[in-house]
Amino acid sequence: MEYDFLIVGAGLFGAVFAERATAAGKRVLVIDKRSHIAGNVYTEPVAGINVHRYGPHIFHTHMDEVWEYVHRFARFNDFVYRPLASYHGEMYSLPFNMHTFEQMWGVTTAEEAAARIAQQRGAAPAEPQNLEEQAISLVGTEIYEKLIKGYTEKQWGRPCTELPSFIIKRLPVRLEYNDNYFNDPHQGIPMGGYTAMVQRMLEGIEVRLGQDYLADRAAWDALAPRVVYTGPIDAFFGYRLGTLEYRSLRFETEVLEQPDFQGRAAVNYTDRETPWTRIIEHKHFEFGTQPKTVVTREFSKEWQRGDEPYYPVNDARNAALYAQYRELADAEPRHLFGGRLAEYRYYDMDDVIHLALEAAAREFNRG
Repeated sequence: MEYDFLIVGAGLFGAVFAERATAAGKRVLVIDKRSHIAGNVYTEPVAGINVHRYGPHIFHTHMDEVWEYVHRFARFNDFVYRPLASYHGEMYSLPFNMHTFEQMWGVTTAEEAAARIAQQRGAAPAEPQNLEEQAISLVGTEIYEKLIKGYTEKQWGRPCTELPSFIIKRLPVRLEYNDNYFNDPHQGIPMGGYTAMVQRMLEGIEVRLGQDYLADRAAWDALAPRVVYTGPIDAFFGYRLGTLEYRSLRFETEVLEQPDFQGRAAVNYTDRETPWTRIIEHKHFEFGTQPKTVVTREFSKEWQRGDEPYYPVNDARNAALYAQYRELADAEPRHLFGGRLAEYRYYDMDDVIHLALEAAAREFNRG
């Protein structure tokens, strides 16, 4: 065979695995259905600004080894994610912290904020059965109504009472003036964009774009004894057991003839009446000083075949269906399934890289 590995997908999992395989002396071919590398972290220059085409990606990790690994391919700035929430024009700090509580209630001490939350929590059940009950048990009714309910129902297309509680079990609530969205010690944006970082991972590796693996799987499989598949797991098996559900996104991007639009990388629109979930202003990710700015409005939508899948719908039906597909995947001796689509799970970028590094280590230590 011509290659040792065929890697289906030039996103983070595929690129990291390809880089590690090449470093181990393996012959690698990477293919991707899209016309570009880097998957959903793809960035492209618009008006001199690196635009995150598939939504904002802020790199953050607690794993030193992952942080060290990505620094082989990019320099990172010290961007910290501090989004704002807009509720009918009222602006609030995110994640929920003392800035938020002061803006919402005028309180200035942790004791006052905790007392207000406890008062509004009321008789919240000890074991919340849905997202609404979980949210109220964490932050009380007013913050739930203003900053969670509308945004979440737009995001998932379902009432909060029909969504599982675990979606926001790890919702940050801080009784301190700390508006850093993430707790991880390592945070930043690769200077020059994610595409340049992935390009460096793939240096010296053959990459073919615009190639649909599933349209001619036998021909592609004939090229290598081992195949790393990062696409949708149900599509791999021809949807024979049914279709896994996702939420998808739609983006409206425009260039504005002004140096700044909202003074922040991201503003979430938490009222139900505003059709978009957030507005992204891309120049702020790299502290740009360009004379123009680029903004993207993000809309959540129900996924249909042909749409880009973003967020798996983690309910009992989909979990059971994925488990059945996982059994089929485990019975495929030539194929390694990895990444968010192949594992039907929403991963942060550092998790994807960590899993790819682990998969490569196992692969090259076999036997």
